[in-house]
Amino acid sequence: MHRLLLPELLAWKSRCLSPWRAREPPCIPGSRSTVDEQVEPAVQKIQGYVDGFFWILPNLGIGLVVLLLFLVVAWAIRLVVINLFHRRHRDNLGQLLGDFSRWALILFGVLTVATIVFPSIKPADLLATLGIGSVAIGFAFKDILQNWLSGLLILYRQPFRPGDQIVSGGFEGTVEAVEARATLLRTYDGQRVVIPNSDIYTRAVVVRTAFSQRRSEYDVGIGYADDVDQACRVILDALRQVEDVAQDPAPEAIPWALDGSYVAIRVRWWAKSQQSNIVLAHGQVIAAIKRGLTEAGIDLPFPTQVVLFHDQTEETDGDRTRQREGWPAGRNPPAPRRLETLLVPNGQDGQASPAMHRSSRA
Repeated sequence: MHRLLLPELLAWKSRCLSPWRAREPPCIPGSRSTVDEQVEPAVQKIQGYVDGFFWILPNLGIGLVVLLLFLVVAWAIRLVVINLFHRRHRDNLGQLLGDFSRWALILFGVLTVATIVFPSIKPADLLATLGIGSVAIGFAFKDILQNWLSGLLILYRQPFRPGDQIVSGGFEGTVEAVEARATLLRTYDGQRVVIPNSDIYTRAVVVRTAFSQRRSEYDVGIGYADDVDQACRVILDALRQVEDVAQDPAPEAIPWALDGSYVAIRVRWWAKSQQSNIVLAHGQVIAAIKRGLTEAGIDLPFPTQVVLFHDQTEETDGDRTRQREGWPAGRNPPAPRRLETLLVPNGQDGQASPAMHRSSRA
C-alpha cells in the first residue's frame, strides 16, 4: 500500500514546488475542489441576475415609455378638469378634482408598468395588494383623508364660497380659499386662520354674507317722564336720514323694556351684509339717534341709584311704627334726620364734620 501512495506524493511535491507556481497559494490536497464548491453558488446567482436583467431590459424600456405616456395623459387630464370647472366659476373644486385625477392616473400607470416589466406579476395580485395597502393607508392617514373628503363635499355643495364672511368655531372672517386639507380664513384684523375641513363640515357654520342684507339692533334708553311714542318717531326719522340704512325692509323702533332707570326702546335696521357696511351703518345710526333725541329734548338718562336711609324719611311719610322693607316694626321709631345734619369722618385728621351734600326726599 505504501508503494502505491509514494508516486502520488512525489508528483504532488514536484507540482507544488515548481517555479512557475511559486505565486500560487500553498497546495493542499482537495483544497481546489472545496473552494470551487463554495464560490460556484455565488457566481451562479450573479450570473442569474445579469441574465435576468438583460432578459427584462426590453420590457423595462417599454415600461418606461408607457409610464411617460401616462404622465403626459395625467397632466393633460388635469388641465382639462381645471378648465372645465373654471368655466363654471368653481376653480377650487376644479383644482382639487384635477389633482386627484392626475395622481389616480399616475398610480394606474405605475401598476401597468409593473405588469409589463415583470410578466409574472398578475393584475389580480396587484389589485389585491392595492386593496390591503389602501386599508392600511386609510388607518394611517385617517385625518388627512377625512379632511380631503370634507373639502371635496364643501366644494361640491358650496355652503359658502371664497369671499364670503363666516363664523366657525369661534373664528370669524372672510374665506380666502378651500384647499384639499383646510379652509383659509382671513379675520377682520388681518390674521389668517387655518381651519381643518372636517371641523367646518361637522360643525355649525354661520354665513354672514349668505344674503344681501343683514339686520342689526340696538337698545336706546329714555327717561320715564318722556313720551315713548314721540321718542320712537324721532328715532325712525333719524334712521331715514342715514345713507347706509336700507329703507326696505323699513327700520323699526319698538318699546322693549322698563329698566331700572330708563325705558328701553329696541331699534332695528337693515344694511348690506358685509362687515364693513355693518360697522359703518352702526356708527351712523348711533350718532343720528343721539342727535335726534337731543334736539327733541328727550332725556337719555344714565344708570342711577337711590340710597334711602331708614331714619331719613319725613314725619308724614306713612305710619312709622309699621314694618316696611328694611324697617322694623315698633312703638318708638327713630326720629327723622336730615342728611346735612349727619356727621361724616374727615379724611385728613379723622375728626367728624357735617356733611356738605344736600339731601333729597326718598
